[in-house]
Amino acid sequence: MFNGKHILIGIGGGIAVYRVAELARLLIRQRARVRCIMTRAACEFVTPLTFEALSGEKVHTDLFDLTAEREMGHIKLARWADAVLIAPATANQLAKYAHGIADDLLSTLFHVCDKPVLLAPAMNASMWESEGTQANIASLKERGHHFVGPVAGELACGEQGQGRLAEPLDMATALQVLLGRQELACQRWVINTGPTWEAWDDVRILTNRASGQLGIHLAETAALMGASVSLIAGPGTPDCYVSINRTDVESAADMLTACENEAAHADVFIGAAAVSDYRFAERHAGKLKRGGSAPLAISLLENSDVVAHIAAMDARPALVIAFAAEKNEHIEHARDKLTRKGVDAIVANDAKHMGKTSAKGWWIDASQCCDIPGGDKKTFAEQIIRKIMENQT
Repeated sequence: MFNGKHILIGIGGGIAVYRVAELARLLIRQRARVRCIMTRAACEFVTPLTFEALSGEKVHTDLFDLTAEREMGHIKLARWADAVLIAPATANQLAKYAHGIADDLLSTLFHVCDKPVLLAPAMNASMWESEGTQANIASLKERGHHFVGPVAGELACGEQGQGRLAEPLDMATALQVLLGRQELACQRWVINTGPTWEAWDDVRILTNRASGQLGIHLAETAALMGASVSLIAGPGTPDCYVSINRTDVESAADMLTACENEAAHADVFIGAAAVSDYRFAERHAGKLKRGGSAPLAISLLENSDVVAHIAAMDARPALVIAFAAEKNEHIEHARDKLTRKGVDAIVANDAKHMGKTSAKGWWIDASQCCDIPGGDKKTFAEQIIRKIMENQT
């Protein structure tokens, strides 16, 4: 993921600093070169030796290290990096960066750095929500700096709220976005994924085995390549990363409305969701009870075809890609849907992969039918993105 990339980690003073050690190890395992700067406050929580042992590099702590400063150490560090991550970024550090204060090595480096900077705040929820902190964050965002987290949960002080440092994998993924090849820059992609729920009563639903995992991989891959991605996610779809604009929906009707709102004038729409073909004709209040010996009759109504509706919009996306999960005769069914739905291409795959971690299939459009060899769902998603890009040229 980070093969050969130079990542400079600026480590602030907070109890969450131990999670940054996990992040450094994760980046190094992904073949990044990692160097660290620690503030004096950070050294009160973890010694520099910890990060020296992890990175194999000297940890920098002092602006007035004369040996380094003869070579303009802080500037050389800034030039060395491909990206800078500051974690945990405390309220004090955010205030310094927003107001131009440069009174230690890390804040000095921040103000001379011309590389992408990712800030990962961590602090008490009240401090995070304070007017001053929010004003500083707004100022930094206006200047083009990027943020990941904080997330909600139990804080070190024992309180609950937003202020926890983002997970190491989330920070790594946000870094990957900043460093990724921006082949899809300036494009808008809309992707739906996951199942839908059609309520019978307040307890029971009609649904399917879709996990939403493939759609997550499609959305993340497109975002890593620079696209502005909107994800419409059905129930149970896994979490995605902060660079993705996510809307959670429940029913097929909700899915249609959200997709229609997002898809107008988009460059690409991918209909990866397993939208229910049917809904209950009657929704019952409360919970239906057992009773009586007569069979219970259920009446179903057909739902709108979301991807066909998007393909027929006046302001339709430039490319509309559908999915066809079938148990047999995959290509024949997909070709029929290609014409009937009015889409530009269909990815046919085997329904047995729904809810599983692997996938493979076929790409079908008006001029070709070819294998998508797949593997795990992340690899499958990357191969689909490449096929879409080929159709854009």
